[in-house]
Amino acid sequence: MSETLFDLSEQYEEMLRMGVSLSGEDPSYFMGARVDDLRRNLPRAWNPSRILDFGCGTGETAAHLAKTFPGSTVVGVDTSENALELAKQRHGTPGIRFTVLESLEDEAPFDLCYVNGVFHHIEPPERPAAVRAIFKSLAPGGHFALFENNPWNPGTRMVMRRIPFDRDAVTLSHLETRTLLRQGGFKISGSTRFLFYFPRFIRFMRIIEPALTGLPLGAQYYVTGVKP
Repeated sequence: MSETLFDLSEQYEEMLRMGVSLSGEDPSYFMGARVDDLRRNLPRAWNPSRILDFGCGTGETAAHLAKTFPGSTVVGVDTSENALELAKQRHGTPGIRFTVLESLEDEAPFDLCYVNGVFHHIEPPERPAAVRAIFKSLAPGGHFALFENNPWNPGTRMVMRRIPFDRDAVTLSHLETRTLLRQGGFKISGSTRFLFYFPRFIRFMRIIEPALTGLPLGAQYYVTGVKP
């Protein structure tokens, strides 16, 4: 699951910003909306004490997860030591830690695992092993939220073509993702949720997006699973 492009760290961030600018937004808009939608759709009054940010990059989402779930400990893991070093400098605290992927087994168990935009960079034959590693890292009853770019959305394909590290990525449909989680031992919880339908220049339309989460045309989607 090595991805040498992510060793560029700051250049990676700039490439991502350049790509998503087609929407009129920056990466923080999408990060915040993903985490907030997840929070609203996890069981009411449930608060994870330990959260895994799998493929944490430079740590922005790990920091946001810590704010969204107060009192939790967040551990970000990644394959890029350069990205992890930057994450530690920017966001490292006693409650937010970053470490290499190889340490995952020592860090377990977790109550929640968040993954965004990682699996399309994992070679398809290796994806089941990644799901199994996450399954193993979760406590019984733990939740796994896998966010991915939706290949059925034309805007998503345009954005990915603009980002050098995404051009050759092999995307997953939500149907493939649900199968992947199910085969990895997870019980799928609820329907797939689709997010991000309207760019900024018609943001007044976003008021209806909550009613569209079941329509498989949003720019991203996520599937949640529970470890029995």
